[in-house]
Amino acid sequence: MIKEAVDPTMTPPAGVPTYDATPRQSPCGGTVDRGWAPALTALPDGPGVLALDGPAILDWSAAAEDLRKAAAQLGLPLTFLDVREHFAPWEVIDKATRSARLPDDPHFAPLADGTLADLFDSPPHPPRPGVGYTIVLGPGAALIPHDVLWYADLPKRHAEAAVTAGTARNLGQPEGTGPATTKRLFYIDWPLLDRHRETLAPRIDRWFDLQDAHSPASLDGGTLRRTAAQLATRPFRTRPTFNSTSWGGHWAQRTLGMNPHARNTALGYELIAPESGVLIGDGSEAQVEVPFQVLVGLHPREIMGEPGHRTFGTSFPLRFDYLDTVDGGSLSVHCHPRSDYMREVFGWPYTQHETYYVMTGGQDAKVYLGLREDADLERFEREAHAANEHSRPFDIERYVGAFPAEAHQLFLIPAGTPHGSGRGNVVLEISATPYLYSLRFYDWLRKDAEGAQRPVHVDHAFRNLDRERSGAAVPDTLIQHPRTLREGHGWREEVIGSLSEMFFEVRRTVLGPGSRAEDDTVDRFHILNVVEGGGALIETHSGHRLPLAYAETVVLPATVGGYTLTPLGAGGARVVKALLR
Repeated sequence: MIKEAVDPTMTPPAGVPTYDATPRQSPCGGTVDRGWAPALTALPDGPGVLALDGPAILDWSAAAEDLRKAAAQLGLPLTFLDVREHFAPWEVIDKATRSARLPDDPHFAPLADGTLADLFDSPPHPPRPGVGYTIVLGPGAALIPHDVLWYADLPKRHAEAAVTAGTARNLGQPEGTGPATTKRLFYIDWPLLDRHRETLAPRIDRWFDLQDAHSPASLDGGTLRRTAAQLATRPFRTRPTFNSTSWGGHWAQRTLGMNPHARNTALGYELIAPESGVLIGDGSEAQVEVPFQVLVGLHPREIMGEPGHRTFGTSFPLRFDYLDTVDGGSLSVHCHPRSDYMREVFGWPYTQHETYYVMTGGQDAKVYLGLREDADLERFEREAHAANEHSRPFDIERYVGAFPAEAHQLFLIPAGTPHGSGRGNVVLEISATPYLYSLRFYDWLRKDAEGAQRPVHVDHAFRNLDRERSGAAVPDTLIQHPRTLREGHGWREEVIGSLSEMFFEVRRTVLGPGSRAEDDTVDRFHILNVVEGGGALIETHSGHRLPLAYAETVVLPATVGGYTLTPLGAGGARVVKALLR
């Protein structure tokens, strides 16, 4: 049996790792450079055309000016062409990317299909310069014939923050055409830009991280791809990020030291393919953040395994994130689209099954899950509409079940199941990757930052409500007892959540002091998180070692094969694992 674990809120004893907010990977066969000058110096002898591609959020005018200054100091003649001036008229782009399926929906849109090239009337064809380089810059620059390809990036969290603050425009949007919207950013801009970037990754000559706009960090394309190939064979972590919301708590601030000056740490992305980044570099002064999805796009079979790649293509299908409501408020009660609705209405090929793993639960804390057996669903829908339209509160527990949020209990949440974490909890959400379609039944009449009532999506939610998941069927099928799968001296592996309609399952390895548990990826990636104890040491049979602290998440690519888990510190540990079924 596991002994008393290390209290994560106390200073860890010697030999126990602490939560690392900036896990870095060393570049393979190259270095991270600072500034534009090293990249300009490394250019082949001209004349030539250089494409500098990247997302719409970048300050492209400032980047051009900094490039011009650096080139002048080197005596390198540059001319510039901004492809943003060659986008189709905004009214044409807006009309072409509007959804026929959800034309008037204020909150949701299907994921955009098509390509970035669809936003141009006719891409320009710059003449080859007599000396130096012509730099074609902006989103879609790589569509222009070129000799050298650079990609400049800002992580998506910067785009969301800028659009929310009103300081950015959407892809292809000129000045004077109204404010940008996160709806367009999420459902149109990002899918088009991600699809475009994935086609470029195998041939990018240099990758730039412009988080420090005037002193960008960069590494050459060969080093980027060698590093990606290396990471596809060993355990690695992505960079965690925490956001603030109206319901957020303070556990991550107090326990992990994250965002101490933020108003709360509500939503913590440990691993989420569309937004997570991998830090490459040997120190904070020289590091680049590369989207995790770029690595997956370059090595989908190695990271996901052949069965996973065959089913999901290059879309990494699982995510780990935290829902922190300690001294905060309850989440909305919501559901996620069922499979047909997700595919036919929202355009995502697989749906958003979820699980909640309770890491800590407060006194009288709850998890809302499923329907009560005696729920009057017609009245539920009427009251949900009245709350949305007339700000009338109602008792959600008349319709939705509420269960004790006991630490280390897993709750299964298949698509269509109403659910939400109550206040006072830390929930590790182990879920399918789709994350943009939470269909709210009720949000406690909560206000947003502008004082307006937060939106709910009653029609979408009731169209997707699983009416059969009610009464005794909820605890019987969705709150499962651990089942020992295998065991050894001082350890055991348990299945804690598995359901035929969900394409992944959740297991937990219980490590007693001094134990050593053997495991193997067997052509399926594993995602691990230390949910109790002082940490765990991962040792692969190929010789890689990675200590994992309490609350840290790690990806073990499918190619890792055999590995062992050993608890760190005086006590034991519990390690949760998710994998494809």
